Amino acid sequence: MNPSKAPAEILTINGAEVRISSPDKVVFPEPGLTKLDLVRYYLAVADGALRGAGGRPMVLKRFPKGIDAEPFFQKRVPENHPDFIDTTTLHYASGTSAEEAVIRDAAGLAWVVNLGCLDLNPHPVRAEDLEHPDELRVDLDPMPGVGWSQIVDVAYVAREVLGDMGLVGWPKTSGSRGLHILVRIAPQWSYRDVRLAAETLAREVENRAPGLATARWWKEERGESVFVDFNQNAKDRTVASAYSVRALPDARVSTPLTWDEVRSTRPEQFTVRTVPVRFAEVGDPHAGIDDAVGSLDGLLALAAELGPAEKAPRGGDGSGRRQSVMPLIEVARTRTKPEALAALDEWKTRHADIVPALHPADVLVDGMRGSSSLWYRVRVNLQHVSEADRPVQEELIADYDPWAGKEWPGHPGPDTGDAQSSS
Repeated sequence: MNPSKAPAEILTINGAEVRISSPDKVVFPEPGLTKLDLVRYYLAVADGALRGAGGRPMVLKRFPKGIDAEPFFQKRVPENHPDFIDTTTLHYASGTSAEEAVIRDAAGLAWVVNLGCLDLNPHPVRAEDLEHPDELRVDLDPMPGVGWSQIVDVAYVAREVLGDMGLVGWPKTSGSRGLHILVRIAPQWSYRDVRLAAETLAREVENRAPGLATARWWKEERGESVFVDFNQNAKDRTVASAYSVRALPDARVSTPLTWDEVRSTRPEQFTVRTVPVRFAEVGDPHAGIDDAVGSLDGLLALAAELGPAEKAPRGGDGSGRRQSVMPLIEVARTRTKPEALAALDEWKTRHADIVPALHPADVLVDGMRGSSSLWYRVRVNLQHVSEADRPVQEELIADYDPWAGKEWPGHPGPDTGDAQSSS
């Protein structure tokens, strides 16, 4: 045994013993938070965290090398999981399946944190009914250059649309730059219907707040607006649930709010240090969410009224791939975000003469879903650069292939991985 390594600590939580290895390992250097500190945080807010993630199958997003390294996503529950961890088998659109973890109590929270999980990433279904979501998720994802006040304005429009449809929205900070609004629904509709309802909500928000909000799926077409990300309701997708700790230097927390707080607070106020005090003083603003179950009938009726959403044109090369309406060039594909930002800096140095013409939303650095981790794609939209000055597509500065050596039926390949929300 390494003499400098602290021995494991055994916690007894509601009668269950949970082993915390390397309890003094520093996870967040800036506030000096250790792994044991994170466990104690989740125990302090356990009622709220379980209201968001308990009883749901969960993807384990693990940070074994700390917050500055890329996490990996583990769908399958470890074989040696304790008895207090339930499991259920999910079948994915790719044709694969996985037995995933289902936590139901505070001991389960401590167990997943010990694995290196910071945020909780549950599916929008209960373990007892895997095909019918009971939660519609509204993800307000701001484009670069969008301020908090614009996000808040869009949130209130979304609340108005939900109210008109007989639904109640429960807001929370995403723990990064955006806002999430959770909506409890009766588990009566398929994933396809729930996603259609979410897309319809996004379209109606855009209709009521043109220029502020957008439902355009393709990032280069959004401009400086708030994207109402309806695809977070697609099957196999997960989002950080309430009270999740996010991998930002200040240990920020995805925190439930009342609607009165949405405009007067800021995401950076809510951290591992501050949220337990708030929770002890005011409780969980989402305490009534499970009593506000609604119907999707109104949104689905509006979907029929609006008709199908406009689809992007397809290329004429026979590939069937979508053809962008914007003058895009691709800069790099990388394994990590620092590599992506370094490639972007190199491109900007090469083309310093046109950089002043770019708007914040013209620079697209997207985290893309790989087989078990994120990879990054860097593109630049030249819409604000005069045609005569636009650089041509060059050889990629970096060309990482996340699918190299991996073969299975239906794997997407590097051109079609899902972009991840940055909110």
